[in-house]
Amino acid sequence: MTTLLELRDEGLYCPPAGVFIDPVRAVARAVVTHGHSDHCRPGHAALLASPETVEIAAARYGADAFGAVQALGYGEALKVGNAEIRLVPAGHVLGSAQVVIEAGGRRAVVSGDYKRRAAPTCLPFEPVACDLFVTEATFGLPVFRHPDTGGEIARLLASLAKFPERCHAVGAYALGKAQRLIAELRRAGWERTIYLHGALAKLCETYEALGVPLGPLAPISGAELRGEIVLAPPGALNDRWARRLPDPVIAAASGWMRVRQRAKQRGVELALVISDHADWDELTATVEETGAGEVWVTHGAEEALCHWCQARGIDARPLSLMGRGEEAEDG
Repeated sequence: MTTLLELRDEGLYCPPAGVFIDPVRAVARAVVTHGHSDHCRPGHAALLASPETVEIAAARYGADAFGAVQALGYGEALKVGNAEIRLVPAGHVLGSAQVVIEAGGRRAVVSGDYKRRAAPTCLPFEPVACDLFVTEATFGLPVFRHPDTGGEIARLLASLAKFPERCHAVGAYALGKAQRLIAELRRAGWERTIYLHGALAKLCETYEALGVPLGPLAPISGAELRGEIVLAPPGALNDRWARRLPDPVIAAASGWMRVRQRAKQRGVELALVISDHADWDELTATVEETGAGEVWVTHGAEEALCHWCQARGIDARPLSLMGRGEEAEDG
């Protein structure tokens, strides 16, 4: 029987194609699911990814960060060695993709990071039937059940109405979460300028260049910020940078805000549970939808999801990949 995937020191390897998927170090040939730094690292001699991920990687790392670069559109089949590879939307961030590998009459799907809820900034997740499913489990515990995103945005807008004299500073990761928050705010009717920490500006420009409208954005310098929304990387809100903000309401948008102690430790006054990952119910539903008889679990609470699979007769194993921290860059 053809071995579709195996685990090596560099990460997941596909022997029929001779490629690594989201390797944890630079390799000769890499297929990358999306642009977050725990999945896409510079230095690969050859990179295969969606067109949007190729552009995002260039924006993050520079045009010369990789050797040969090839963009593969969603649904296009590419023969690589003795395997066929396709990319299918993962619904995580713009350009995120599941990697579908077929060889020897069998199919494996590597999910990368994914969410199951529709968002205005990327295509929705598409389940693919397969024999082997490699799934993330960032929020792979039953305690993680994400609330409705519209309700969390409404809480932010309600706080703005309640404290019109205060700036609302929201911690959001630079790739994916910041742009999604902006688009969700626009959808909820917030048409005013949204102010950005400098670290977010370039990727917002990249999203707009790739066809995702974000509305009026501006740097904070020289602006009157009372009653306004400012987005910044989470770490900046505990830094000297935040001292220039007028009496800020410190907020954070992440699935980790479900854990009250984390919010308290970070000095978060308004915890918004908005995640770009599947929650527990969505993870288990996705495994069932794939119909996979074998599941490999990585990137998070691996053991709990493995136990759930095994209790239902699904062969499951944790991968514990190096370089995949418990708290994802893009929670």
